[in-house]
Amino acid sequence: MNFPESPLIPGTEGASRAKRTAWLVVVLLFPVALLNYLDRQMLAAMKFSVMGDIPDISTEANWGRMLGQFKWVYAVLSPVGGYIADRFSRRYTICGSLFVWSLVTWATSHVTSYSGLLMTRSLMGVSEAFYIPAALALISDYHSAKTRSRAVGMHQMAIYCGVIAGGFSGYLADTPALGWRMAFTACGLAGALYAIPLVFLLRDAPRALDDVTVVKPSVGSALRALLTNGSFLLLVLYFTLPALAGWVVRDWMPAILKQQFQIGQGKAGVSATLYWQLAAIVGALGGGWLADRWMQRSVRGRIFVSALGMCLIIPALFGVGNAPTLGMAIGFLALFGLGWGFFDGNNMPILCQIVRPEFRATGYGLMNLVSISCGGLADWGFGLMRDRQFPLNIIFSSFAGVAMISVVLVLLIRPRPASVVGS
Repeated sequence: MNFPESPLIPGTEGASRAKRTAWLVVVLLFPVALLNYLDRQMLAAMKFSVMGDIPDISTEANWGRMLGQFKWVYAVLSPVGGYIADRFSRRYTICGSLFVWSLVTWATSHVTSYSGLLMTRSLMGVSEAFYIPAALALISDYHSAKTRSRAVGMHQMAIYCGVIAGGFSGYLADTPALGWRMAFTACGLAGALYAIPLVFLLRDAPRALDDVTVVKPSVGSALRALLTNGSFLLLVLYFTLPALAGWVVRDWMPAILKQQFQIGQGKAGVSATLYWQLAAIVGALGGGWLADRWMQRSVRGRIFVSALGMCLIIPALFGVGNAPTLGMAIGFLALFGLGWGFFDGNNMPILCQIVRPEFRATGYGLMNLVSISCGGLADWGFGLMRDRQFPLNIIFSSFAGVAMISVVLVLLIRPRPASVVGS
């Protein structure tokens, strides 16, 4: 299978071929995105089995530190991965990241101590940091403003599917014949094998698609372009604040539901992931369609859709922290997921409205640096608060207050003309 030399082929046939190519990129990256989050989510869903098998983890704070360790390493390396994708090749950055993190996933199945688990999670952070900025930038290269939100939304849908699959891994961990180690072994091997054909199937997009001069940015020029852009700085804050709650929901909710409602590890893992991730899929696809349609009437269409999603997240967080029954907790998680899909599927498309193509992967990497660093602190801090018996309703009400601030931040972002930032 070969991609066309250029998607910009005159005539109806050329346009049709370019469209197929653009969507093929999304299809090829779908299993990569799924594995990217499956490999992360399994640990959260299998927490009690892992802690039972590796007793020197011992405390909730240590577990939170381990979750944070992954995020801090991932965060620091994300701008590096983004810059490499901008400066050299998105294709090789994606394939190399997949292959290495899959080997680390396989190695995780063999750790026997807390220090070993910290090491593999750190290496996972190094390897996975290179994927998301490169993948979203590649999708944005191939898709014009007319389809960009839908394409990114479909890619994010794969992430949600990975989280769902990871939620079911709690049942594997509870099965004596299988166990948590087998799950890590299988996922590691699957990713390493898929990386081999992917490097031949995937192609970097011709820069002509963006209708801008090909530029290989230096580190200095990339940082100047991004850090002097006020709208980009607002987007970094907007991307970060809701993620504090997002990471806690993703990483801690299986344990929260198990302890709050006295249910099994398998049921807790599924309840904590399945429903809100299904809602996030609906939000990503529906929000992508709505944003692309709204953009035909207003240049701020994506911003308005993202703000709408944040308005759904606010009451959802209040509800999750105060839910008296498992059913109500699941319902509020589903509302959270719907809003998250609106938010998550439009971050890169909004970035494309304020940053030129040659800086987009680096820009998303910087967004990850700030957001996931703070997410790691949120994981660690949540573990400390749980050790000290802080009430859940106070914690999640604080997250809801932060989300209110986020609505204001996104509405302050001002898109730049297409002549300045490219298509």
